[in-house]
Amino acid sequence: MRMHAESDDSGDECASSPPMAGQSVGARNSEVQSTLRTLGSKVEDLSTCNDLIAKHGSALQRSLSELESIKLGGETSDKIRQVTERATLFRITSNAMINACRDFLALAQAHSKRWQKALQAEREQRVRLEETLEQLAKQHNHLERAFRGATVLPASSSNITADSKGSAAAKGDASDDEENEFFDACEEFITVPADPKYHRRSGSNVSGISSEMGMDDGTTSLDEQSLASNPESPQSQEVEPVRKRRTRIPDKPNYSLNLWSIMKNCIGKELSKIPMPVNFNEPISMLQRLSEDLEYSELLDRAAKCQSSLEQLCYVAAFTVSSYSTTVHRTGKPFNPLLGETFELDRLQESGYRSLCEQVSHHPPAAAHHAISERGWTLRQEITVASKFRGKYLSIMPLGSIHCIFEKSNNHYSWKKVTTTVHNIIVGKLWIDQSGEIDVINHRTGDRCHLKFAPYSYFSRDVARKVTGVVTDKDGKAHYVLSGTWDEKMECSRVMQSSRGGENGTEGRQKTVYQTLKARELWKKTPLPDGAENMYYFSSLALTLNEPEEGVAPTDSRRRPDQRLMEQGLWDEANAEKQRLEEKQRTVRREREREAAHLANTEGSEGVPQDSYKALWFEQQEDPVTGEATHIYKGGYWEAKEHGDWHGCPDIF
Repeated sequence: MRMHAESDDSGDECASSPPMAGQSVGARNSEVQSTLRTLGSKVEDLSTCNDLIAKHGSALQRSLSELESIKLGGETSDKIRQVTERATLFRITSNAMINACRDFLALAQAHSKRWQKALQAEREQRVRLEETLEQLAKQHNHLERAFRGATVLPASSSNITADSKGSAAAKGDASDDEENEFFDACEEFITVPADPKYHRRSGSNVSGISSEMGMDDGTTSLDEQSLASNPESPQSQEVEPVRKRRTRIPDKPNYSLNLWSIMKNCIGKELSKIPMPVNFNEPISMLQRLSEDLEYSELLDRAAKCQSSLEQLCYVAAFTVSSYSTTVHRTGKPFNPLLGETFELDRLQESGYRSLCEQVSHHPPAAAHHAISERGWTLRQEITVASKFRGKYLSIMPLGSIHCIFEKSNNHYSWKKVTTTVHNIIVGKLWIDQSGEIDVINHRTGDRCHLKFAPYSYFSRDVARKVTGVVTDKDGKAHYVLSGTWDEKMECSRVMQSSRGGENGTEGRQKTVYQTLKARELWKKTPLPDGAENMYYFSSLALTLNEPEEGVAPTDSRRRPDQRLMEQGLWDEANAEKQRLEEKQRTVRREREREAAHLANTEGSEGVPQDSYKALWFEQQEDPVTGEATHIYKGGYWEAKEHGDWHGCPDIF
């Protein structure tokens, strides 16, 4: 959800916005924290002294008043003694307060200049880091463009390059293996290259492509060698060039928005029936946003090749975390799909998979998703979103399970999504946080990975957006430890030994300490394209999702007119078109309810539902693993696309 509520209060923004992950002040931060604790102690001393002065001052005043009111006699000496004692206490307390004030001021003056220098150094370091990151992003973008536009090398030179790279990678891996052994069971498939009939997706950054994991070491397979030696073979003629997809969309217009003029219209009304302007949106639908879970599908490709289910579970867990990496800057709200709206993502040529989403229910809104890969895995899910507005922030809770099935091993994994929180809804800069726990379960073996997404805390010293996890077998024995952040990378370490440590927190429970081998990188986020801040912070994949394509269904999100108008920067026209589509949807629903009511009266049945809508490409079933009612793909879409037969599609646009 996007609220363009601008704030000139920089202090509020600093207090409410989380620091960038990885920016640690180290020893300087420890010194500042120690100084703050000392100053806090001095402030408490001043407060205590102030209370004592007030107390003893009042008592002294009462004693003096009593002394003046009595006559001189036997009680005179006692009263005078009381006055003397109280005066002494008052003098001691006053002196203590003065000394505490002197210490406080001296300490504050001593550290004032040091804090100013530290703050200035941090600012300069941040500027240098931002400039370096910007240069690296531009260099990466230029290299990627150069790679895409480069001509294909002759077969002979390609083989020479591959062999030399393979030798270099082998030498680099040998030195690592002498020190630590990691993912031993994966060594068989690590040197197996991807199927030559598929093209690797450019811009991907799974660590398996680095020499550290050795997943893309440049070695050639028998099929590739035969293809190089016989360029006239039929297989070489069947390879089609990868489609060049767009890398830019029109820059986001700078539209101002009066937040109160919209919010006052929501008072006393159901939020789902309030027409929200596209100013809060990004030019992409929820179905397309759901398809972005496949941004790092290479993780599932690697998981499909694993011989060990525990190692496979590490890749699946990293895949679950990677799906959140696109959300860190994406504060815009996707378009709510119309009932019956679909979105296909055909990446067979580039990445070996194709995906279909359909909006299967409107109240409550639910989307079904099915993706199948020729590299040995299937992903399916049905997601319903529940949200709660808490005043300053909005909590978004996805409901439903995600399933991943691997063809070779028949391993069936399932998990649920964590809660997404949008902060500073009313005032300040919007920012996103993910928090909660995920259990990735292998239903065939009983293996489990328990992931924890730590919520952001202004007072925590931990890295922001931290994720930790432990992979255990069916007996609860830990085999791997995962760590990283949901917006940057995930690493994996093999557990050698575990033991019980000290108490964890206030509950008195003992925490488990794991002794592990050297961590290896499972996944790393691909940098955003150049100029992403002006294009809704879309990733390279997101920029291509709404690109017009021939042959897609008439219900495809790419054909949605209000979304297309918004992408083109015509927001006023998009708002008018959005209202037209929503009213058309309500009219169709009322007509469907009338038909259902008429049928119920005709047949004399009272059990017929008012809304008898059924999805076109999915059907509701009981999930055989979880027992939940869910929509599962029933087939037919890709066959209909092949024949160009869309007669069953509703007219929703």
